[in-house]
Amino acid sequence: MPGPHKPRAFSMLELVIVIAILGIVAAIAVPRLSRASQGAADNALRSDLRVLRSALELYRAEHDGALPPGQHIAVALMAYSNRANTLFSVTESQALKTIYGPYLKFPAPSLPVGRRKGADGISTGTEDTVAWVYDESAGTIRANTDADEKDASGTLYSAY
Repeated sequence: MPGPHKPRAFSMLELVIVIAILGIVAAIAVPRLSRASQGAADNALRSDLRVLRSALELYRAEHDGALPPGQHIAVALMAYSNRANTLFSVTESQALKTIYGPYLKFPAPSLPVGRRKGADGISTGTEDTVAWVYDESAGTIRANTDADEKDASGTLYSAY
């Protein structure tokens, strides 16, 4: 005949040790995850700038060196056009057999980093509401970040 059944349970010491180990693991893992998140945002910014700059260069190549007009850059990059920078709808473009554009399928991406994170749109100024700043005279586009905003490695976003 078997003896009396003793309930099995964890002792208080065992529970404290497990909680301490979980705390140590969390203390190591959380900062690494936040650095990975920041690195992903930095890479997204680089990628977005690469796409926008490629769109500008393709526009310039197809329009005999002319750049999109500053006040209408977002529309110009998403529309069909001819060499004279006349913009057309999809229907007009098919009827006229225009072969240029669109250079972006969607509006400019939202800004993935900095104080204006989540802002979208392109402007020729530095309004707080836009993500990208276009300089028509230089033919450049950059992220609308503050002068002191840096990535995880200390590089200024304005230097991207």
